[in-house]
Amino acid sequence: MRKELLKGLSEEQIKKVEACKSSEEIINLAKAEGIELTDEQLAAVSGGGLCVSNKTCPKCGSKDVEKIPSHQTTNYDDFECYDCGHTWRFYYA
Repeated sequence: MRKELLKGLSEEQIKKVEACKSSEEIINLAKAEGIELTDEQLAAVSGGGLCVSNKTCPKCGSKDVEKIPSHQTTNYDDFECYDCGHTWRFYYA
């Protein structure tokens, strides 16, 4: 999914996206680069599944993580790290 969302970006632009630490930074970068985000990209950036998240991998510390889609209504979300492949469950209070 991540590669699909970055499709069409230059290597330089991908590096800039990966350096961003928040969804807001990515949106501002897209505007500065003159790139219009698709509805799918915008949803992913704002929390629907792209690598950008306020979560960090408990194994390697990377922020390059994605929420794994679920069809259940639960009090937790599953995440996967793109750097080390670790998956984990985050429970909400």
